Amino acid sequence: MSITNTPTSNDACLSIVHSLMCHRQGGESESFAKRAIESLVKKLKEKKDELDSLITAITTNGAHPSKCVTIQRTLDGRLQVAGRKGFPHVVYARLWRWPDLHKNELKHVKYCQYAFDLKCDSVCVNPYHYERVVSPGIDLSGLTLSGSGGPLLVKDEYDYDNQQSHSSSESHLQTIQHPPSRPGPQETFSSPALLPPSEGNNSASTSAFSTVSAGPSNPPPNWSRNSSFTPAVPQHQNGHLQHHPPMPHTGHYWPVTNEIAFQPPISNHPAPEYWCSIAYFEMDVQVGETFKVPSTCPIVTVDGYVDPSGGDRFCLGQLSNVHRTENIERARLHIGKGVQLECKGEGDVWVRCLSDHAVFVQSYYLDREAGRAPGDAVHKIYPSAYIKVFDLRQCHRQMQQQAATAQAAAAAQAAAVAGNIPGPGSVGGIAPAISLSAAAGIGVDDLRRLCILRMSFVKGWGPDYPRQSIKETPCWIEIHLHRALQLLDEVLHTMPIADPQPLD
Repeated sequence: MSITNTPTSNDACLSIVHSLMCHRQGGESESFAKRAIESLVKKLKEKKDELDSLITAITTNGAHPSKCVTIQRTLDGRLQVAGRKGFPHVVYARLWRWPDLHKNELKHVKYCQYAFDLKCDSVCVNPYHYERVVSPGIDLSGLTLSGSGGPLLVKDEYDYDNQQSHSSSESHLQTIQHPPSRPGPQETFSSPALLPPSEGNNSASTSAFSTVSAGPSNPPPNWSRNSSFTPAVPQHQNGHLQHHPPMPHTGHYWPVTNEIAFQPPISNHPAPEYWCSIAYFEMDVQVGETFKVPSTCPIVTVDGYVDPSGGDRFCLGQLSNVHRTENIERARLHIGKGVQLECKGEGDVWVRCLSDHAVFVQSYYLDREAGRAPGDAVHKIYPSAYIKVFDLRQCHRQMQQQAATAQAAAAAQAAAVAGNIPGPGSVGGIAPAISLSAAAGIGVDDLRRLCILRMSFVKGWGPDYPRQSIKETPCWIEIHLHRALQLLDEVLHTMPIADPQPLD
């Protein structure tokens, strides 16, 4: 090895790998990174000039110009490492530059002669021959999304071999991306990035705001949360907010002409003492006690630090788990500043990603905004994105509709079984329709799911990822929204769906 401790192509593979390992970004496990780097170095051993270019690029963080670093293109264009396949330029760009990179976010620089998109027999994997960009929007599976701030449908660049066709053949679940909004040059201080939802645009994008009700800015006297739940405005454009209840807003942010401000509360029932409770999980095991957020703290931060939890901050770093694995420990290190959950109006919820890594959210509201069926998608929320994830009025309408449907279906099913409704498809009124059985099978647990948000830090799940369920992700939280659960209790009292007969 040279005097500067930077290896050259003449050094042993082990020395080169060791040096290149020191520059990895940490998004992948050490064993995977080592195998990927070893594989590349061995392929380049006979091409010393390209190996030297790789070493120069990585050890100087791209500060010095470097040539293409090429490997042979495979038949399907993907590279296999440790039983996982990925596009080679993405694999190495993740290792050395962007740990949370997706394959559709790379664009090669003009001087790269063997870029992946050029379809040459050789593929350049020099991470500094690519730039990271946000795709303008794509049309996939009938869902048309456009605009730089809009949600994007993507697949993760890694698949286990036996799961490559899973997303298309076995499930409709997809990952929808929500990058942070990027204000254009013509936008002023009153751009949607700084406004509450009522003043944003109509896009289904989640980083640009939806016009669905965000609740009253001046709630009636019979429903209050000590006036501390007024919507928060970012204190700085860099995305940092205070961890405390926001100061009251002036009319500039909530104009009196906005009809949403005059919407009465859904229920006259007093607000709950706690607006949400948060449970932290590692894989399928809850770690620590459930954290309750007082209604006097409309903004709560969930982060990975080790400070004591309390009030408006839930610190996951100080929670211990004797069964914690190395993978979980590594993922926890990337939680960082975490997320902020903000309760607006009577019970709408917004999320701001403060972490350097994306978070993945299960949200029926976002499913609906993206034109998907409830539970049909996982939503990737990028760092700095500020996005609405729950709408109380929409949730209330859904629980009313589902409860009414279940109640009517159970009654119709009972009548059909009794022979009172012959109906098409039945034989003498004995066999009820299958749709009735399915509708009657809606239970309280199904309605409770409408009032719950789930969020995974760092790692996604679903057919786009090696993990098929959120319970396979290393660190995630479940958020129970108390005002919604309160409304559900009222709905169930007015139209109970419980029935002494089995509903299945």
